[in-house]
Amino acid sequence: MNDGTLELHDLRLGLREMAQDVLHGLRQPQKWISPMYLYDTRGSQLFDQICALPEYYPTRTETGILHDNAGDISQAMGPDLMLVEPGSGSGEKARLLLDVLESPAAFVPVEISHDHLMLSAHALNEAFPDLEVLPVCADFSRPFELPVPHHPVQRTAMFFPGSTIGNFERGDAVDLLKNFCGVVGDGGELLIGVDLRKDPDILVRAYDDAEGVTAAFNLNVLHRLNEELGADFDLDTFQHRAVWNDSESRIEMHLVSTRDQSVTVSGQRVDFTQNEYIHTESSHKFSLESFEELAGEAGFVVDRVWTDTGTLFSVQLLRCSGGT
Repeated sequence: MNDGTLELHDLRLGLREMAQDVLHGLRQPQKWISPMYLYDTRGSQLFDQICALPEYYPTRTETGILHDNAGDISQAMGPDLMLVEPGSGSGEKARLLLDVLESPAAFVPVEISHDHLMLSAHALNEAFPDLEVLPVCADFSRPFELPVPHHPVQRTAMFFPGSTIGNFERGDAVDLLKNFCGVVGDGGELLIGVDLRKDPDILVRAYDDAEGVTAAFNLNVLHRLNEELGADFDLDTFQHRAVWNDSESRIEMHLVSTRDQSVTVSGQRVDFTQNEYIHTESSHKFSLESFEELAGEAGFVVDRVWTDTGTLFSVQLLRCSGGT
């Protein structure tokens, strides 16, 4: 491992802010927990397992698009980039990109889970010993400061795969993309994965797999609250549910209370009625036209679009027009 090219920037939120955020969501008429809290170390590991499931088409479909169009994508993005990946996870897709990019200057993985971030950063450091790897431990949905690489950078580009943009409500998605546009600057790039509308049965199976891995992933957030915030959720009294909301064009993940009960989170009581649920994650699906409109509101212009043969998924190269 070449530690000289690996430097951590730790910008995590504290437990107090986490408790305030979680309690705010649980006190709403429709209870919710931010999806970022799904991704502690165990949650991140479970999500990596989800990505390998036969029902979960997004990862293999997007990987196929990246692999099949690698040369074209590299040529379109250009040389000497500082590549920033918010929500980098295991970094497997970034490897595909880093393998084909022309003389990348630096790679900045951004991840909320410290342990998962460092494992993947060390692995990337070993795989690309000449590449400066600058991991940032932060919630990418909030503004964060980019590290300054030692090597000259021609342009900053962001890589946002997995259709993570679909986890955000429209206004929040626009705000996030505006932030990304500000990070890369006028003429900077965003290579983004965008999941497309399709048969709802395919979608429900992808988010409620037969092996129950997605259920374990969803329920793990309650385990995390028990461990980190002193909560007393009984995981046996909550069930995972995935539903398609056609009017909002999204899959929703819920944790449903199987009985009337009260729980304590950071010393605060939260009441549940039977069948009441916590909304933990949304995954919006787009048409090419609807996503182009959303990107335009954030100051991006769609430069290129690559899809699979079944048009299940798209990878899109956006350029910041500076018009935000």
